[in-house]
Amino acid sequence: MLALAACAELTPRQGGQGVEFELTGRIAVRYGNEGSSGNIAWRHASHDDEMLITSPLGQGIARITRQGDAVTLRASDGRVYHAHDAETLTEKVLGFRVPLAGLADWIRGRDAPGPAQQTRDAQGRLTRLVQDGWRIDYLAYADDGALPSRLRLTYPGIELRLAIGEWQRLPEQRP
Repeated sequence: MLALAACAELTPRQGGQGVEFELTGRIAVRYGNEGSSGNIAWRHASHDDEMLITSPLGQGIARITRQGDAVTLRASDGRVYHAHDAETLTEKVLGFRVPLAGLADWIRGRDAPGPAQQTRDAQGRLTRLVQDGWRIDYLAYADDGALPSRLRLTYPGIELRLAIGEWQRLPEQRP
């Protein structure tokens, strides 16, 4: 049980250097007729990421790490997968591409580099973003209104729902 609990936490970092954000929350995924849900903890920096996905009871499901251009997914069954980008890796393991390259921007309520269509509310916050074939609906913002707290990301045959419970380190916002 102790080893399982250790797998369910992000690896400690010294001083949090370069960390743009850390968050925890819940994630639900629907792919075709299949669906699942769990918890997510994600630490993002410009050159590395660590994302931990656990079951609703906190058991480790997968750990995705990115260091530069190298991406690794460690599954709970001990299998390890490698790729040069997260989209290729998730397609290889899950059968569909998860837009991790844009996701770090999208969850902060901003578009990623490249063409995008935006809809904003009266406060200037995104309510809908369409980019790279994905539609991101911003369903709620944190109490202070600065960062999204609930999002729905859809792509033909795929739906991801993210409920962010806590922003542990706030990113600098860009317009």
